[in-house]
Amino acid sequence: MKTEDMQSAVVLLGTKGGPAIRPGGPMPTSTLVQMGGLTLLVDAGLGVARAIGAAGLPLTALDAVLITHLHSDHVLELGPLLHTAWTGGLQHEIPIFGPPGIETYWQGFLGAMEYDIALREEDEGRPPFHELFSIGHLSDMRPIDLEGVLVSALRNDHPPVEHSFALKLEHGGDTLALSGDTAPMPRMIAFARDADLLVHEAMLPEGVQAIVERMGTGDNRLLEHILRSHSPADEVGRIAAGAGVKALALNHLIPSGDPDITEAHWRAAVEPSYGGPLHVGRDGMVIAFGTGA
Repeated sequence: MKTEDMQSAVVLLGTKGGPAIRPGGPMPTSTLVQMGGLTLLVDAGLGVARAIGAAGLPLTALDAVLITHLHSDHVLELGPLLHTAWTGGLQHEIPIFGPPGIETYWQGFLGAMEYDIALREEDEGRPPFHELFSIGHLSDMRPIDLEGVLVSALRNDHPPVEHSFALKLEHGGDTLALSGDTAPMPRMIAFARDADLLVHEAMLPEGVQAIVERMGTGDNRLLEHILRSHSPADEVGRIAAGAGVKALALNHLIPSGDPDITEAHWRAAVEPSYGGPLHVGRDGMVIAFGTGA
């Protein structure tokens, strides 16, 4: 629900790259955006409902959800999150925007929960679940106007995923850019130009081999996917510098939760090319941006 005096900020709810979780480690990717009086969720990885609560917000505070692509670490908890908001008293509609195929996920979730939803509507008098949520597609051809917050999408480079997007949110002179999952792209420089904050995924290639060995997949396909589909941190710094962004936050970190990789490693990779404010993401980090920061 709109609150006009809300300062623009992001909360990095989950900062880990990839779907696996480990005891005591960070959670997969979800980002809360407060902008233009709205509370928006970008991606819904595992643990997102708990993380929103830990940020001090009820799930019913959400105004819209944006899903950048359909890898599980970005969409796995979408249905459970919104179902839990519904059982927590949600009364207003929440639009969901994602890539083509998001409707297949949503219909599958509705089918899986058909018994529970129907029972709670009849037995507990809850509002019709289906009427609270609508599905729309992100497109780099047309922006979305969310009550004055303009959302633009840019198809990024995350092979083999065909429909994967970076996002730019603008309101009242404040601009936030989010890379989504992507290999480094020159066109991100123009897309994020002069943004108050760029939230960009980042990878330290020297730490990737250890992750793959721990996973024990038995071949090199996971290693090859990570290296071709994600952005080395040093290149992220060059993109941020080229775009002239006012601040940079590293997110979807690969590796993440590795005791041998510290914040100093990330800074050493980025700071030679980018001299602005740098936030190395951690779960629960709040970053104010824009005119009120």
